[in-house]
Amino acid sequence: MDHRDRPEGLAHCVLCDRPQRTEFPDYCAGCGGPVVLPPAPVALPATTESTGAWRYAGRLPISQETAWLSMGEGQTPLVSATSTRAWCATERLRYKLDHLNPSGSFKDRATAVGIAQAITQGAPAVVCASSGNAAGSTAAYAARAGLPSVVLVPEAVPPGKAAVAQAHGATVLRVRGDYSNSFQVARELAARLGWLNLTTTFVNPVAVSGLRSAGYELAEQLSEVPDWIVVPIGSGPLVHGIVTAYQELRAAGMHTELPRILGVQAHGCAPIVDAFDRDVERVTPWPTVSTRISAISDPLRGYPSDGTYTLRLVRETRGAMVAVRDAEAEEAAEALARDEGLLIESGAAANLAAVRTARDRGWIHQDELVVCMLTGHGIKTLAAAGRQEAPLVANTDDVIGQLPAHTTKAPEDLNDRVKR
Repeated sequence: MDHRDRPEGLAHCVLCDRPQRTEFPDYCAGCGGPVVLPPAPVALPATTESTGAWRYAGRLPISQETAWLSMGEGQTPLVSATSTRAWCATERLRYKLDHLNPSGSFKDRATAVGIAQAITQGAPAVVCASSGNAAGSTAAYAARAGLPSVVLVPEAVPPGKAAVAQAHGATVLRVRGDYSNSFQVARELAARLGWLNLTTTFVNPVAVSGLRSAGYELAEQLSEVPDWIVVPIGSGPLVHGIVTAYQELRAAGMHTELPRILGVQAHGCAPIVDAFDRDVERVTPWPTVSTRISAISDPLRGYPSDGTYTLRLVRETRGAMVAVRDAEAEEAAEALARDEGLLIESGAAANLAAVRTARDRGWIHQDELVVCMLTGHGIKTLAAAGRQEAPLVANTDDVIGQLPAHTTKAPEDLNDRVKR
């Protein structure tokens, strides 16, 4: 049966193709594989006059009755790189500023659709396992919907990310161990208490479908298909969203090709990169997480099929995978902040370091169009970055004493204006 011919409301397992219902989302009951929704119709519905995810109602499993939930998620700017083009020797580099979503991350694209699902189904509460960004997103949209939310984070989560979820009224609990432990507890809670699981692995196909909006927007913002789209990866739903959107656009005759995906993981937690490098089909869980890049530190323990599916998608686009060391990601984050004015967390800034690696390996050519998905705001991780306290000054002379030498010489005409 073709995916487009399945009865409305049914999803399918990407491994065994078994039809699935989505009212109580989980992995495939047959093989344990990831479940996704079928593509939008070949005659792709036009965009609506609504904002946020509801601009794509008809393509996504949402209706205008829940459009009041929108906080303007998506529709984020796409800007050209300036100084950092030279940093990674790439002439046509663009940044998709998804850190400017309402809660500070791309997760809002999925969460908005997932909360609409919770409202429609009358879910008593929502639960989410998160390494940080999904925590704030779930808590924010649950607050808007008036739903109780429980967020489970790894014990080493950056305090700023947990604080965002707490500020929105969520019950935030740290679970001993890494992200996979939090994931397992969230899954068990959802099953036991009838809560809707909004964890942004592939556990909820309705919520994950909201990530297609990123691909739709890129296609609208660019006059050509990018040669590469660079995506930070934990388990990989954003890869699915972008690739699926471009597949739909191609089926509708609006594009003729797919962008190549460059997937990025942390060197200290890189199960999908490992499988890519070994040229194997199946991803195996990462044994021990050893990275400070919390946003993409998912060992996939208990759900390695997420990684297997993501790897398959990357290969279908003729793409590649790169692991980035902590120091490289942090250097890239500093370059984005100081040279581009973009405050990005290391998990998203790792994209820029990955582009430089891909250029060195000859995968990306200098004149190719490259789009980096900047998925998370850096303000939530500043406290964990060990920034020095700003110097305390009492007067103008104190200020001048603290300034870099090149800033202390004012132009003569400026001095004259000050005196007048």
